[in-house]
Amino acid sequence: MNANIEKVQEALSHLDLITDPHQVAKLSLDYYHFSPILQQQLQDKRGDMVIRPTTEAEIIEIAQTCVKYQVPLTVRGAGTGNYGQCIPLEGGVILDTTKMQQILWLEQGVACVEPGVKMAPFDKLARQTGWELRMAPSTYRSATIGGFIGGGSVGMGSVTYGQSRDRGNLRALRIVTLEDEPCLMELRGDEVQKVNHAYGTNGIITQLEISLAPAYPWVEMIVVFDDFMEAARFGQGLGDSDGIVKKLITVHAAPICSYLHHLKDYLPENKHAALLMVSEYDLEALKDLVYEYKGEITYLKTAEEANKGMTLLEYTWNHTTLYARAIDPSITYLQTFYFTLDNVEHFYHHFGDEVMIHLEFIKFQGKVIPAGLQLFHFTTEERVNEIIRYHEENGAGIANPHTYLLEGGGRKTIDSPQLNFKKEVDPYGLMNPGKMRMN
Repeated sequence: MNANIEKVQEALSHLDLITDPHQVAKLSLDYYHFSPILQQQLQDKRGDMVIRPTTEAEIIEIAQTCVKYQVPLTVRGAGTGNYGQCIPLEGGVILDTTKMQQILWLEQGVACVEPGVKMAPFDKLARQTGWELRMAPSTYRSATIGGFIGGGSVGMGSVTYGQSRDRGNLRALRIVTLEDEPCLMELRGDEVQKVNHAYGTNGIITQLEISLAPAYPWVEMIVVFDDFMEAARFGQGLGDSDGIVKKLITVHAAPICSYLHHLKDYLPENKHAALLMVSEYDLEALKDLVYEYKGEITYLKTAEEANKGMTLLEYTWNHTTLYARAIDPSITYLQTFYFTLDNVEHFYHHFGDEVMIHLEFIKFQGKVIPAGLQLFHFTTEERVNEIIRYHEENGAGIANPHTYLLEGGGRKTIDSPQLNFKKEVDPYGLMNPGKMRMN
């Protein structure tokens, strides 16, 4: 325990504090255990206390107190990340933003929210005005908007709108600094990238201004194929079909389908599957594309039906990994930019079922490309690194999910603007220390 944590607790006793060790332990963690490597590294990391502020003024008070007593501070949303983004490496205060749930305003194409606003309820409200979230992770039901911007980057909707870091998706941020006299700062336009997807290392987000997308009635469909590469080519073909409005294109190789038990009636044995969300207005065109690629539709929900119960989103992105691990905990995963179908085919044949391919099509630098969240059985850290190295040496990009370092994931290099901004707004290095390389 940090030597000064009791002083912080006493100074902030009028706020919503959690000191029960079991609750603190629970709120110290995320889904880091998807990686056996991270599980080994982070399993004993815990905060010393949790504070749940409800206002910006309370956050400023918390920041000032942590600086005064030199206690580390780690910001947390709903804790649905997978890389230990919100796990404190050096104890201290966990600042839980989930009680900051105000939607400050919602207008045509844009909204301003507090960080603890949950994505699903917000999306439901926004759709009543004809707009919706541009993108959301498979943890959509529980994830917060602030948590997604701080620790996420892609998801449902990325086939059209790319990554959260793409210009225009995040319009503005308001943050609190961790200085002797904490201050409020507003970042707009390109300036938001100083804090976007920085794991809460360089600013406590208190407000976000996000761009919205026109809302469509989304049809959900499963299409199965005899051949994996035909399924992959179908996914690319749909991604390249500019006249079909889409929100989700997922392709699972046959071994992965066996883990999706709730969908077993729609996933025949040894078939490969595409899970889709497409505008109901474009259903006829989509069916023509299915016919062109010799697919078979086994599941179809109208937009009205899809609004009830679980959605196909919850069998895609890293929910696929979640379901697979529920059956076989030895399974872990990768995050890959394949860039081309030629690369997909090469790795599919090279690794066979050792690395089971799960594709998510996303917009990258103006083009729809195949990305992957492949599944494989963990054996050793050395084998994980071999698999990663082979991908990188043969034309793929890896966003490594087996490291908690910000630069160790997809970037591989230090983001100088983010690092310089951290030195400016966190001169004592108290914000989520250990997650960003300092030189």
